[in-house]
Amino acid sequence: MHWQTAEIEMKTPTEFKIRPARVEDVPIILQLIRDLATYERAPDEVTATEEQLVNVLFGERPAAEVLLAFEGQSPVGFAVFFYNFSTWLGRPGLYLEDLFVKPDKRGKGYGRALLIELAKIARDRDCGRMEWAVLDWNEPAIKFYRALGATPMHEWTVFRLTRDGIAGLADSGRVDQPASAKGSGAARLASLARRKK
Repeated sequence: MHWQTAEIEMKTPTEFKIRPARVEDVPIILQLIRDLATYERAPDEVTATEEQLVNVLFGERPAAEVLLAFEGQSPVGFAVFFYNFSTWLGRPGLYLEDLFVKPDKRGKGYGRALLIELAKIARDRDCGRMEWAVLDWNEPAIKFYRALGATPMHEWTVFRLTRDGIAGLADSGRVDQPASAKGSGAARLASLARRKK
């Protein structure tokens, strides 16, 4: 279920506002995803389609939510987020998957405004924390997040399984199978990992 919130407006040279995305915004969302991928030096890695986004963001079980930022009528940025869970805190956490403001629109406070709105959502939904990842070469973003009071988690390493890796693990056998049978699945995972490097 998507939240109900008033649009945020700021006094800027032109009108600025933040609002929750609607299903008719999917083409805008996809273009911002592509813009983000280009900025992160991976323009060819986006495989998402408008149909997929309609299903995963606005279907029966939305997997994530989106805030859109506009300058006048033009989209200038977005935030994509979902919820994880802390067993130690016994509370949900807000995980920020993507925060992006178009490079030519930076320096106007739009990224900070998006994070402030996310913090309000996290507070109102009783989240125990907000978390996100940042590329280690993105020094401007790292400095920006530190200035907001966010703390880098140096003692943690992120692990990932891609779709092929998920399939390999799922097919690797039951826990009660002989070691030789399970080994074939492990070998397949290792092979997939080598191919991804």
